[in-house]
Amino acid sequence: MQLKRVVVTGLGALTPIGNDVQSYWESLSNGVSGADMITQFDTTKFKSKFACEVKGFNPENFMDRKEARKMDRFAQFAAVTTDQAILDSGLNLDKIDKTRVGVIWGSGIGGLTSFFNESADYARGDGTPRFSPFFITKMISDIAGGLVSIKYGFGGPNYTTVSACASSNNALIDAFLNIRLGKTPIIVTGGSEACVNEPSVGGFCTMKALSERNDDPKTASRPFDKDRDGFVLGEGSAALVLEEYEHAVARGAKIYCEIVGTGLSADAYHLTAPHPEGLGVINVLNWALEEANLKPSDIDYINVHGTSTPLGDIAELKAIGAVFGEHAYNLNISSTKSMTGHLLGGAGAVEAVATILAMNNSLVPPTINHFTDDENIDSKLNLTFNKAQSKNIDYALSNTFGFGGHNATVVFKKI
Repeated sequence: MQLKRVVVTGLGALTPIGNDVQSYWESLSNGVSGADMITQFDTTKFKSKFACEVKGFNPENFMDRKEARKMDRFAQFAAVTTDQAILDSGLNLDKIDKTRVGVIWGSGIGGLTSFFNESADYARGDGTPRFSPFFITKMISDIAGGLVSIKYGFGGPNYTTVSACASSNNALIDAFLNIRLGKTPIIVTGGSEACVNEPSVGGFCTMKALSERNDDPKTASRPFDKDRDGFVLGEGSAALVLEEYEHAVARGAKIYCEIVGTGLSADAYHLTAPHPEGLGVINVLNWALEEANLKPSDIDYINVHGTSTPLGDIAELKAIGAVFGEHAYNLNISSTKSMTGHLLGGAGAVEAVATILAMNNSLVPPTINHFTDDENIDSKLNLTFNKAQSKNIDYALSNTFGFGGHNATVVFKKI
């Protein structure tokens, strides 16, 4: 079997620092923080009172009010970003075989807000089960991809990947593999999450995972800084149109980049903590490079998982050092979570878009909020602190890792 080439022909983004691709990139380039005090619920009794929320989002600007009420916020985000990506791709939906267009989405948690609200209403009542007829369909994680396929009539592969914070990288990888194997020529992929709510913030606080820098939220997400104290919760979505290369060329599509390698691995170590030596990450990096038929020295930029946790940041850099050796000092490395916060299951898609835009603009977005060097981090690494850096990027990696030890890496090539 001759493997197909897979390219990216459409992008969409709805993030805490921009509600479309252009504004998202402008904020990334300028080091803008999306963190602020939470507006979606009363945080008086919560230890962490801030997050990276999507700003100014009204679903009724994008869809009928009746339809919006049937959807959880994470699915609304997915609907908006897939619309953006499909429009950006220039696909003529009247001239393609829609039965062979797939939708593979990623979400780590799905409709938690809907689940919480419906359950809380029931608990406050008299025991009579007065649930919305849309409760289940608002809650289940797979519904975002299902809604996209229904709207557009896409009859190809349709499912959702769930691997915690690696979910949308897993979706991207599955979409790549489906097209590469010739199963379908086009897949809409990406991820979304909308978990700025009481159970999510409360649960992560109890785990001591979130930053508690309530006096200065905009500087709270500080990957690789000595004084980092946890991640900042984010929400949002990104979508990508993946297409078989010859199919894209034949219709004259603009091509952002090619996907040339992917890796998946497990730490097989701990529920939430990374392997201290980054062994699972070492494997996923090596396997992604092997599939791409690249040497470590071919890579120019890594958009790291870099959540701003004391253990995770160290483990990831250890793995990069082990795989890339001396070339690690030639790389640009940055964590865009310093600006967007951690979008959980949506992180991989949002960061894939950031990586692709960095490649297309020859500009590495910064890791903002660096104030104090960590003596446990090699000072010779270029972590792109505080200011974007110009750089030609021919090959880039995007890493995402999830609770349970899930690791997923994607390799992008300039084309």
